[in-house]
Amino acid sequence: HLMQASNLSPLAASRVGAVGLWQFMPATGKNLGLEINSLVDERCNPRLATRAACRYLKTMYELYGDWTLAIASYNCGPGNVNKAITRSGGNRESFNGDFWDVYYHLPSETRGYVPLFMGATYAFAYHKAHGVEFEPAPIPLIVDTIMINRPMHLEQVSSTINIDIETLKMLNPQYTLSIIPATTKSYPLTLPAERISEYIENEAIIHSKDSAFLKEYVIQANIEKK
Repeated sequence: HLMQASNLSPLAASRVGAVGLWQFMPATGKNLGLEINSLVDERCNPRLATRAACRYLKTMYELYGDWTLAIASYNCGPGNVNKAITRSGGNRESFNGDFWDVYYHLPSETRGYVPLFMGATYAFAYHKAHGVEFEPAPIPLIVDTIMINRPMHLEQVSSTINIDIETLKMLNPQYTLSIIPATTKSYPLTLPAERISEYIENEAIIHSKDSAFLKEYVIQANIEKK
């Protein structure tokens, strides 16, 4: 429900640099353990970003003891929520109010954000009562992951097994240049479950294509290393 700003796009980016389903700023994402660099942006990984968002919200709920304030802090940061509590005459250490108690002292965007969240929650829970049905998800419903331990371009996979590059990119949106930079650690490759065995059977062929598809990456990596 907090994905209003992203419109459910894992690649969504705001004008101020917030990225992904959960619209994390770079510093916030890194503080929550997400890898963010020129080749990998885990803010774009729906599963990892959602886990990070849950960790953040849990921390904020433990801080405020109220979900509406936790949601408000997601939008404007705990600093602004603390200021709103103080300006409302409360003390953050002992405050037991909610969003509506500090409403007029919050940033204007946040004043709209929490009610929008409530509306999205209502729509999700009671959509059938209003004759609203979900469209089928435009992605494979069953996926699995394989750990990759050497650099690989996604086109090495799409040119070898029966999966197109756009589907691969959609399932692995954290690889911003379609490169899995597994030089010092392993990275996951997400595939439709029915393609896992085909990948394993052709893994040697897929890896043998690295010199062709990673030529520019290898040259650039060598330059940076020097």
